[in-house]
Amino acid sequence: MAGRIRQADVDEVKARTNIADIIGERVALKSAGVGSLKGLCPFHDERSPSFNVRPQAGFYHCFGCGESGDVYSFLRAMDHVTFTEAVERLAGRLGFTLHYEDGGAAPETAGRSRLYAANAAAAEYFRAQLATPEADAARSFLGQRGFDAGAAAHFGVGYAPKGWSNMHGALRKLGFSDEELSAAGLVSQGQRGVYDRFRGRVVWPIRDVTGQVIGFGARRLYDDDNGPKYLNTPETTIYKKAQVLYGLDLAKRDISREHRVVVVEGYTDVMACHLAGITTAIATCGTAFGSDHITVLRRVMGDDSTAGEVVFTFDPDAAGQKAALRAFADAKRFNAQTYVATGPEGLDPCDLRLARGDGAVRALMDAKVPMVEFVLDQRVSGFDLASVEGRVGALRSAAPVVAELRDPLLQPEYVRVLARRLGMDTEAVRREVGRVGRGGRAEAGASAEPARAPADETAMRVSLASLPRSPEVGLERDALMGVLQFGHRMDTTLVARALDLPFRHPALDAVRVSIHSAPDRQRPGWAVDAVATVREPYRSLAAELLAGDFPALHDDEAVASAHDLVRRLIMRGLDGEKSELLGAIQRVPAASEEGRRIRLRLRELDAERQALADGA
Repeated sequence: MAGRIRQADVDEVKARTNIADIIGERVALKSAGVGSLKGLCPFHDERSPSFNVRPQAGFYHCFGCGESGDVYSFLRAMDHVTFTEAVERLAGRLGFTLHYEDGGAAPETAGRSRLYAANAAAAEYFRAQLATPEADAARSFLGQRGFDAGAAAHFGVGYAPKGWSNMHGALRKLGFSDEELSAAGLVSQGQRGVYDRFRGRVVWPIRDVTGQVIGFGARRLYDDDNGPKYLNTPETTIYKKAQVLYGLDLAKRDISREHRVVVVEGYTDVMACHLAGITTAIATCGTAFGSDHITVLRRVMGDDSTAGEVVFTFDPDAAGQKAALRAFADAKRFNAQTYVATGPEGLDPCDLRLARGDGAVRALMDAKVPMVEFVLDQRVSGFDLASVEGRVGALRSAAPVVAELRDPLLQPEYVRVLARRLGMDTEAVRREVGRVGRGGRAEAGASAEPARAPADETAMRVSLASLPRSPEVGLERDALMGVLQFGHRMDTTLVARALDLPFRHPALDAVRVSIHSAPDRQRPGWAVDAVATVREPYRSLAAELLAGDFPALHDDEAVASAHDLVRRLIMRGLDGEKSELLGAIQRVPAASEEGRRIRLRLRELDAERQALADGA
């Protein structure tokens, strides 16, 4: 068995990897100043972005929850992989051959990486089977829905042949064990051993946001198949259906760019939308759209303003209405505006494209209505609005929907919309909405305990915001920020001289000590390693200094500014020494040896200060 990965290889892989590319596959990142990117934190739910990424430093930090680290720690936290698996995964992306301490080449990785490999092998197997004579039913199924071979290839659609162990046998020949195939959800266990989970079905690979296959969705083709119409991969270590969105790997770039997402109900609907030009379409996989899906989408969208759009497509039947009401309950978690699009005659995007073409699918998006209006219509549709009792009942049913709107501009407008729907006096509707709103808040206030931060979470935490606002502390803070972020481009002698001087604020001095001890500030990743050595409780402060916004228009200006800050630190030290010497010279005879030594040193200090002022 191979030993640990050689440290030089670990460093080389990290140096060659752009951390923004890895994080950007999961989080929509926007420019946030010189060398800094910002997005919604993937480690906690937030409304405004506080998650900063510094590609040059290979570092991320969240100013909200305090999570920070390098590309390896990001992968370990997000994908729950070991350190070795994180290094091996990035090395695989780069095509970099790793070496191990005992001299061996890269071994077959275990654990989660084997599940990814098994799913990738299965996807390739299913894709190849679609071209076989037995797959005629699958090709016909796709063709009848308007999908040709090119569309199938684009989405990786395949076919699982009939029989109990076709795929199982093929993957065993590739070296996968029964235990690995079972853990990946590709086979099931029976009395006579394992057997293929997917048989005689058209199969869609389900990929995570990075494009790795994590599971499958399969549709029944044959009348003698007694299984469910759609069969998905069961819950596995890498497949969590409450967090999985089909098509997100293909849609993420346009979702991030357009700040728009279209939520449809099935795999063929996603295909139809994408082929019609709606390339931000995604779908859930065998489960209702829920809060975890919203969390995933908000990070990809960069949902930090009300400029975005989330469009849900629902069937107009009872199940679709129920799904819409369920989605509305969670829609408040989006900053983006939410809409509902219902196809003419109840056609879903796939059937609509087949019947009326790509243009009709695009027009469906133009015919969307705000979700609030859609839900209001559902709430009042069961009442007889021709009667007084019916209108009152409809008002009582719909008022809570309007009361939940917290936007001070939207709520009064929807009071008027509801009043028109019901044919009632606007003031009567406003009173009922206000009564419901006050009752809901009182009930919530009576039952909910005030939120308390864990006692040990913030008690010892030192942050940039907690530092005193004084010129001296500001100089130390900005100088450390400049060195951490741009030290690889700064004069090493000048930086060492500045960091050799003690700082006046104890937290900043603790950071200074670790930076000063960094062996090589020209080495990629040195700042991340330096932050890791800062003693607690000041490590989070160091992370904020590395990830914070350094005020400059471009890199060259930032480097010049950082040099100016360290010069000012040195000048402050020189001025302090000069002040002490001026006091001392008053206490010794002018003609004494001590007096002459002090005067000489004072002249040297003036010369040094002038040289620093001149930029030498």
